[in-house]
Amino acid sequence: MTEMLDIASQIIDLVRAQAPAAEAEVLAELDTLALTRFANSMIHQNVAESTPHVSLRLHLDGRTGAGSSTLTSPEALAALVDRTIAATRLSPADPTWPGLAPAAPVLTSGTVDPAVAAATPEDRAALVRAFVDAAGGLTTAGYSRTRLVEGAFANSAGQSVSGATTEIAMDGIARTASSDGVARLASAYLKDIDGAVLGARAATKARAADGAIELPPGQYEVVLEPTAVSDVLSCLVMFGFDGKAVNEKRSFLAPGEAQFDPSITIVDDAVSAGICGFAFDSEGTPKARTPIVTKGVTDGPVHDRRTAAIAGTTSTGHASNESRGWVDAVAGNAVIEPAGAGAPITEVDGPAADSAVAALVAGVTRGVLVTDHWYTRVLDPRTLVMTGLTRNGVWLIENGQITQPLRNFRFTQSYPQALAPGAVLGIGSHAVTLPYPYGRISLRVPALHLASWNFTGGASG
Repeated sequence: MTEMLDIASQIIDLVRAQAPAAEAEVLAELDTLALTRFANSMIHQNVAESTPHVSLRLHLDGRTGAGSSTLTSPEALAALVDRTIAATRLSPADPTWPGLAPAAPVLTSGTVDPAVAAATPEDRAALVRAFVDAAGGLTTAGYSRTRLVEGAFANSAGQSVSGATTEIAMDGIARTASSDGVARLASAYLKDIDGAVLGARAATKARAADGAIELPPGQYEVVLEPTAVSDVLSCLVMFGFDGKAVNEKRSFLAPGEAQFDPSITIVDDAVSAGICGFAFDSEGTPKARTPIVTKGVTDGPVHDRRTAAIAGTTSTGHASNESRGWVDAVAGNAVIEPAGAGAPITEVDGPAADSAVAALVAGVTRGVLVTDHWYTRVLDPRTLVMTGLTRNGVWLIENGQITQPLRNFRFTQSYPQALAPGAVLGIGSHAVTLPYPYGRISLRVPALHLASWNFTGGASG
């Protein structure tokens, strides 16, 4: 962290020397990522990289420009400053520049597990071995990864903060001749990931999905496992909770309205113990626990400094590395609150692989258990109608019992409508953190029992 803060401070000094009137902000990160992949029940790839990344943004003479580099030598930093100043002077006027984040402390320096930071290829291979062995001869594939990110921010207004975070993740499938089962989990702590538990879960689901039949398309009551709920929440985050989308009337979000079932509470939390993430955003604004939906009532979107200024409010600390693109403010540590603090989650036999899911299944008269979503895409951003496929296990539920594996469906469903008042029949008692494939986003979700889900096609079309 100290090295990254030194780099950020050096760049600020270089800007001051060359363009004293410029407002400047710097985010410097060192991302150390290691990945062990396996297929056909054998490790076939082990890669690791440690990559610095430095981003500089300037506002000078009413214009804003940005530059970045993965080189951190004195010459490279000087070159970054030179070309960013030149680019800024050629940029169009920026009348909505919101100014720099003022100096303010962060609530935490982040969660760092030394075991993750020091993890070796042998540590990841041990997770893979446990997964493969627990699958009991089924063909397996997937990955385990470890990550340490150290970051720092500095600007010419005096803000200077730093932090670090770790993540361990595993994602794997077990496969029969005609079916797949999946298990995935992420955490800040190495001790939380048990390859044997995940391998047994994937294999149990794969075997239970053998002999699937096709159910006609239609609207069915559903239990979505956390692996499917994670997709729902990620789409809400990317297309609904962004302050830019709300400002531009592209989001369904309506602050102050009861848009969700009273059982739904969604927060963004990057500051509690055990969270994978930084306690400040890419503009240097400190983060706090931020309510988005409270007992069904929408509190509002998350904001960076620009979207907040346009909305007449203050930044919630959610500028991201992807900001100033198609999405600005990202709730990168979003959580759907579980129903309550129940007993520790336990494994159960059958497709409902844990006790929290099994409890929701027991409350269904006739419906569908969905393990996972795949290839979801937006059809209507304003109402957040999504289309996608089920994957890795679907089952018919009758009178609280799982009775028959089903072939995969295509669905076309408004995600907000699926969580609307009266539409949520139950929430799992536990939330889990799941790996996110794109960028450093960490989502924590429980299982959900929903009154209706619109399946629009089956395996026959």
